[in-house]
Amino acid sequence: MRHARGYRRLNRTHEHRKALWANMAGSLIEHEQIKTTLPKAKELRPIVEKLITLGKRGDLHARRQAAAQLKEDQYVTKLFDVLGPRYAERQGGYIRIMKAGFRYGDMAPMAIIEFVDRDVDAKGAADKARVAAEQELADDE
Repeated sequence: MRHARGYRRLNRTHEHRKALWANMAGSLIEHEQIKTTLPKAKELRPIVEKLITLGKRGDLHARRQAAAQLKEDQYVTKLFDVLGPRYAERQGGYIRIMKAGFRYGDMAPMAIIEFVDRDVDAKGAADKARVAAEQELADDE
């Protein structure tokens, strides 16, 4: 019987899973849409939805709780300045998971996880800005 076994281990240690969720939650907050395997997406949804709830609260304690889980200040800033106010009137259900076929190499079920009212321009915006800055530096030299 599977009593009190409420999460997927994903063949990882506790520390590895904790780092995985911090990295994936940060990527989802930054890009507002990521592609991953279906079991990871299903496990990531409650983690990110709790972070959005912290972003809606907006107080210092909530910011410190989010910073302890996310590990990078840029994700915490976007969570509290952009995503918290965006979902202030919404009572939950901030994340959508869509099945996206199977991965070619090992036939793992894939999924796209995204915010419900996402900013379409956010996906890859940081990468585009970094490439533009590098190009500008190359032109200056």
